[in-house]
Amino acid sequence: MSLQLAPLADSSVPWPPSVEEFFPPGLVGNWVTKFSIMVWIAVAIIIVFFLVTQRNPKIVPTKAQWLGESIYSFVRNGISKEVIGHEGPRFAPYLTTLFVFICFINIFAVIPGFQISPSSHIAFPAVLALISFGLYWYQGIKKHGFGHYVKTSILLPAPWWVQPILLPIELAQILLIRPVTLAVRLFANLFAGHLILLVFTLGGFVLMGTGNIGLAAVGVISWGMSIVMTLFEAGVALLQAYVFVLLTASYVQTSLADEH
Repeated sequence: MSLQLAPLADSSVPWPPSVEEFFPPGLVGNWVTKFSIMVWIAVAIIIVFFLVTQRNPKIVPTKAQWLGESIYSFVRNGISKEVIGHEGPRFAPYLTTLFVFICFINIFAVIPGFQISPSSHIAFPAVLALISFGLYWYQGIKKHGFGHYVKTSILLPAPWWVQPILLPIELAQILLIRPVTLAVRLFANLFAGHLILLVFTLGGFVLMGTGNIGLAAVGVISWGMSIVMTLFEAGVALLQAYVFVLLTASYVQTSLADEH
C-alpha cells in the first residue's frame, strides 16, 4: 500500500518532527522566548499562590491554606526529613520551591497553547542541577571544612596503589557525572515525551491527509493515542519533579554525612 502524500504538498503540518521544535523563535529578539515566558508565568503563579494561601494563616486552616501547607508538608516530611534526617527541615523551603517550580514548568508540556516544557531544553535542567550541586558542595564544605571534605569525597578507603585509578573516577563523579545525570534525567524524559506527542498528533494529520480511508482511520487512532500519551506525560512530568528533588535531597544528605 503506497502513501499518497501529494495532498500534503501545500500543508503546513511540519512532518517529520525535528529538533527545531525545541527551539521556538524569539518573541522579542533572541532574549525573550516562549520558554522565558513560561518560566515567568510559573514563577508568578507560585509567588501569588503561596502569598494568597499563607497571607493570613489560621489554626483551623481554610481550604487554600490547607492546600499550600499540604504541598510544603509533603516535601518537608516526605523528602527533607525522610532523606536528610534531623537537619532536613532547614532545607525544606528550597526543596519545596524546587519541587513546585519543576512541576509547573513540566506541566506546560500538556497545556494547550504551550504544549512544550522548558525542561525539554537542556539549559533549564542544567541550571537547576548546578544550583542544587552548589548547595551540595557548599553544605559539605561548610560542615566539614574544604580540605577534609574534598579529601574524604575523592579518597576512598582502599590500598594506596589503587588510589590513582579511583581518584579520577570519584572526582569525575562529584564534579561531572552526578550533576550531568541529574540534569539529563529531567531533560530526556520531557524531551522524549514531547517528541512522542508530536509523532502521534502530527502523524494523525499526515495519515488523514493521504486521502486513503484506511490510513485516515489509523490517523484517528493516532489522535486517540495522543490523548492517552498526554495523560501519561502529565504523570511523568510530576514524577520527574519528585525524582529531581528526591535526588537533590539525597546528595545533600551525603554531603552532611558524618563519614566526611
